[in-house]
Amino acid sequence: MDTYSVIRDAELALLSPAVRGDADRLRALLHPEFVEIGRSGRRWTREEILGALVNEESSETPTVDDWQFTDLADGLTLVTYLIRGDERDSRHSSLWDTSTGAPVMRFHQGTVVAGRHPASGSRHSGRSTGPFESG
Repeated sequence: MDTYSVIRDAELALLSPAVRGDADRLRALLHPEFVEIGRSGRRWTREEILGALVNEESSETPTVDDWQFTDLADGLTLVTYLIRGDERDSRHSSLWDTSTGAPVMRFHQGTVVAGRHPASGSRHSGRSTGPFESG
C-alpha cells in the first residue's frame, strides 16, 4: 500500500466512531505534540482532544471527498479534503508525519465552507467540538 493510501486510511480512522472512542488508538494516531485549530478558532492540544473524543456521543462517519496530498518534506505530508454535511460542508487540512514509520497526525484544521450548499444525500457528522470540527 502506498504512503498516501496509508495516510488516507489513518485520517478516515480518526473520523470513525470506533476510533474516536478508543483512547489508545487515538494516542497511536495523534503525535504527542498534536494541535488542532477548530472551526471556532479554538486551539486544541492532544490531551484536550483525547478527553473530548472519548466522551463524544457516537455518530456516523461523515462523507469525505476531494482528497489532495502534498509532500512538504521527507516524512511530512499535507492532506486536504472536503467533508460534506447535511447543513454545511467544511474543508480540512492535516499534517501527517511518516518519518518514523506509521503515520501520526501533527496538526489539523477545519473550516466551514461559506455559502456552499451540501450535496443531496450527504451525511453530517453531528460533531461540534474536537478534531475535524465539521459543523
